[in-house]
Amino acid sequence: MKLAFCLFRYFPYGGLQHDFMRIAKTCVARGHEVHVYTMRWEGEMDPALPVTILPTSGLQNHTRIRYFGEAFSKILKQKNYDRIVGFNKMPGLDVYFAGDPCFRAKLQKQHPSWFRLLPRYRVLLANEAAVFSAAHTTKILLIAPNQQNEFVHHYGTPSERFYMLPPGISKDYMAPSNANEIRQQWRKQHQLNDNDLLMLFVGSDFRRKGLDRVLKSIAALSPNVRERTRLFVIGQDRAKKYIQQIKSLAIEQHVQFLGGRNDVVQFMLTADLLIHPARSEPGGMILLEAITSGLPVLTTDVCGHAHYVTEANAGKVLASPFDQMNLNQMLEDMLISDNTQRKQNGINFAAQNDLYSLPDCAAQLIESLR
Repeated sequence: MKLAFCLFRYFPYGGLQHDFMRIAKTCVARGHEVHVYTMRWEGEMDPALPVTILPTSGLQNHTRIRYFGEAFSKILKQKNYDRIVGFNKMPGLDVYFAGDPCFRAKLQKQHPSWFRLLPRYRVLLANEAAVFSAAHTTKILLIAPNQQNEFVHHYGTPSERFYMLPPGISKDYMAPSNANEIRQQWRKQHQLNDNDLLMLFVGSDFRRKGLDRVLKSIAALSPNVRERTRLFVIGQDRAKKYIQQIKSLAIEQHVQFLGGRNDVVQFMLTADLLIHPARSEPGGMILLEAITSGLPVLTTDVCGHAHYVTEANAGKVLASPFDQMNLNQMLEDMLISDNTQRKQNGINFAAQNDLYSLPDCAAQLIESLR
């Protein structure tokens, strides 16, 4: 089959981009021809995945998105593709991978109704409606069970258009037999004492994934616990305002920004806790990667994959509505607790459940859905 894959932006450290790349490579491995269309590409290109960067203009993101959709529509009239697969919401898709939350639901929760009249919101809502409206036929690949209800509520999307995917983490995250040795080596490399408590925050959208909440919780720790606590922030995003927040909270010596990295597995073996108090998260693959590697998790129930943390008994999940005081207390409790059993629970759960087959299942559905 000849497939067109489209996404607005590719960069190596995004969760959506990671899923896109693994699905695309799986389709190629199954004998299909995949052509990629995007507005922006960062990082290396795979010769097996020809990439076309469509020219767009406009100072604002929604304007560039509109031009991208128009340019891609012209491409489709010239090319004969068997399937059009989108990783962002836009018109003309046969299959949509639902890596983003319902925008209309978010808009209603956070803004008055007149915001929908603004150009930015009109474009984004129109793109979402082009995927989920009952008048369209796009098939939707879900990554978490809680996604479908919101889309059906706001767009009346027929249930038969939704397909649930299993998680798709790499088995590289499974804790190796020498995990303790790696932990000791990396802690020494990063000047961590045996008594230090290392937290990880991993994600490339700092606000949506709750970095500001984490920083407040560090500042609220009791002095003896805070003195031992370090936070490594791994992800590709602008750090300026968070650095300002860190200074205002007087926790500069406790936080380090490491940027986007390819060695997250080693950091998970090194750390004592993954903290992920997201405001919105359709899936949250990082939660599964953590428990698979034996790293306890503290997260919020808005994450689509948070239920795995509960099922595995590998951490704590903060219930909605979010309360900063609750997060502060949960963090303190987990840092001073013996988390040995939570670590082993996560490792056992990952060994006994399918947390890995998303790319293959997505490729099979792309082949079969019409």
